[in-house]
Amino acid sequence: MKKLATVAASIAAALTFSAAAQAATLDDVQSRDTLRCGVSDGLPGFSVTDSDGNWVGLDVDTCKAVAAAVLGDADKVEFVSLTAVERFTALQSGEVDMLSRNTTWTTTRDASLGINFTGTNYYDGQGFLINTDLGVTSATELDGAAVCVASGTTTELNLADYFEAQGMSFEPVLYDTSDQTVAGFEAGRCDVLTSDTSQLAALRIQLSDPEGAMILPEIISKEPLGPAVRQGDDQWFNIVKWALFLQVNAEEYGVSSSNVDDMLESDDPNVSRIVGTSGDLGSLLGLPSDWGYQIISQVGNYAEMFERNVGPDTPLELERGTNALWTDGGIMYAPPVR
Repeated sequence: MKKLATVAASIAAALTFSAAAQAATLDDVQSRDTLRCGVSDGLPGFSVTDSDGNWVGLDVDTCKAVAAAVLGDADKVEFVSLTAVERFTALQSGEVDMLSRNTTWTTTRDASLGINFTGTNYYDGQGFLINTDLGVTSATELDGAAVCVASGTTTELNLADYFEAQGMSFEPVLYDTSDQTVAGFEAGRCDVLTSDTSQLAALRIQLSDPEGAMILPEIISKEPLGPAVRQGDDQWFNIVKWALFLQVNAEEYGVSSSNVDDMLESDDPNVSRIVGTSGDLGSLLGLPSDWGYQIISQVGNYAEMFERNVGPDTPLELERGTNALWTDGGIMYAPPVR
């Protein structure tokens, strides 16, 4: 009996240690009262500083949603600008608590880098931007082209796969940052610039003559973009994951920043769980019961985040398309808040 008690005590101690270890990131964020979030080094619509020096964009709002849930204040974020080459090391080393940097979810990244993707905040695909003077209308006409591409990205690998599959050759012109690829394209160092189509739309508006460039119709890859965290901290993984899921569910049930206060009185159990008036789901995540209310009141639902940063009324002029809710013909779908 004594031996069994000793074993039970050892198991309990191990579980206590495991729970403490898993809570490390949440504890760190709450003790410093700031979320450190890795973002791109400047991509309009996703993460860029505005004229007042404030970070704005879809990926920025994803960081803010987590800060709202964890700290009750969406502005308590320290944004860390990272290149594509720097981003994973910064997350692995603990320089940032999460990465929200237009990053594609792939098998290799999931299984070999010690990180976990927490969902998709933008479904994208790789395309090609050309100068209209090039006189081509299809990517199948790019045999022998010089192509500007960011190094250390899935874009670089997809480019090689596509040209090989098409039996075409190309000359890669590699750069470390998206700004450098634009500069190279505009300086005529390449015929084509390739990246995710959302990024191409963002880069196109930075050209001195945006009307002189066009995005070709071919989409050559799947690029599910989303936030990521370090492996080994399940509680933090769940928090970042459910912050995004809650925004998607909020759009589905019509909960927005403009009506969330009224929704506190809703009789719909789905809505009451989203805003935290029933279910006590926050305690399961180690968060206050109003974590969902804080996200929606301060950042908004997924539709608000999309329309504000990349939608038809922004310079990027992107339609929801694949990123529409599953109920509206898209594939944006989140597990239920319950």
